Amino acid sequence: MIYYRKIGNIKALTFDLDDTLYDNHPYIMRAEHALIEFLGDFAPEPTHSHPAYWREHRLTTLKNKPELRSDMGMLRREVLTSGIQAFGHTGQALKSAVDEAFDFFYFERSNFKVAEEVTQTLSKLAERWPLVAITNGNVNLEQIGIADYFQKSFHASLAFPMKPSGEMFKAAQQLLKRPNESILHVGDNLEKDVFGAKKAGFMSAWYAINRPMNLSSEETTVLPDIQLGHLSELCDL
Repeated sequence: MIYYRKIGNIKALTFDLDDTLYDNHPYIMRAEHALIEFLGDFAPEPTHSHPAYWREHRLTTLKNKPELRSDMGMLRREVLTSGIQAFGHTGQALKSAVDEAFDFFYFERSNFKVAEEVTQTLSKLAERWPLVAITNGNVNLEQIGIADYFQKSFHASLAFPMKPSGEMFKAAQQLLKRPNESILHVGDNLEKDVFGAKKAGFMSAWYAINRPMNLSSEETTVLPDIQLGHLSELCDL
């Protein structure tokens, strides 16, 4: 553990999820590939559903509705609607296809379990402090096996813009009813998590499970209060 600042008395913890508690990339890639294959059933020909086709619909959707960058679920529904409609589906058939595809992806996206060493750490921490999840993604905490450790999870949406915006941090503080400066936020992203937490008045711990942690290779606006070598080091605080 590296200390960049002296930390105060911790009364609660908030956690990022993706790339902090698990390496998110392989799960997302697997789910994306599975979805593209699944969507072939709705195309005139299965080969019409390919990555470039869906990338184009995503780019067009974001160009028309840039606010959806803060809501991955709503963005995906809009992209699915656009792409499946272009396959020729309309009305109830379109709605049913979009619902089916969205549910398929959401299940596949969360079709894994967090490592036991991580859940053991969360269990120990939850015995000492209240925990809240703050994520820009939309993983299903129940499905990946960590819901019981958290009092609540906040997911980025139109109402709660993505970190480093402060809305989710503010909502977590109001739920926890602890002073901002007594809450330690743990996350992998130096901009979204560390800068976002510091801007909200939280303490910050930098931890990335998916890559070597080297400040010189990261975009850094502000240093974290502490840098963890392993998630379990939180138990020593």
